[in-house]
Amino acid sequence: MTPARRTSDGLKNSRRDRGASVIELALLMPVILAVVLLIVQVALWFHGRQVAEAAAREGARVARSAPFDSGDWEGAATTKATDIVRAIGPRLLSNATATTAEKDPDERFVTVTGSAVQVIPLLPELTFTITATSGGPVECFRPDDGSDDCE
Repeated sequence: MTPARRTSDGLKNSRRDRGASVIELALLMPVILAVVLLIVQVALWFHGRQVAEAAAREGARVARSAPFDSGDWEGAATTKATDIVRAIGPRLLSNATATTAEKDPDERFVTVTGSAVQVIPLLPELTFTITATSGGPVECFRPDDGSDDCE
């Protein structure tokens, strides 16, 4: 075994330790890269969720403001929701679809579903599906004559 040599700063430097930092970096770099990519993926999922919620909220606003006897509120609500997705983030929420539902005669809902962008597209089984639903009671004017009918 060779004796350790002293360097100019007074620390001992052994021949066995040469290249250890390169090996450590080679072992740690994939882990660091995976953590960074995971953080970016979570951020893209979160932003895609915000886009879906905004689209569902705007579609529900259109659905709730349509009159009771309006037969085309579904088309108007889905069109508005898909337009919002296209305007805000068409690449953040891919394959986005909007569907409508009516719980009671006076409650309408819009659901937007899509897939978040993948940081590593080589893994197709790791798709992140985003679903957002918004809705509420239909807005209507009730006359002051005591009747419960909406006009």
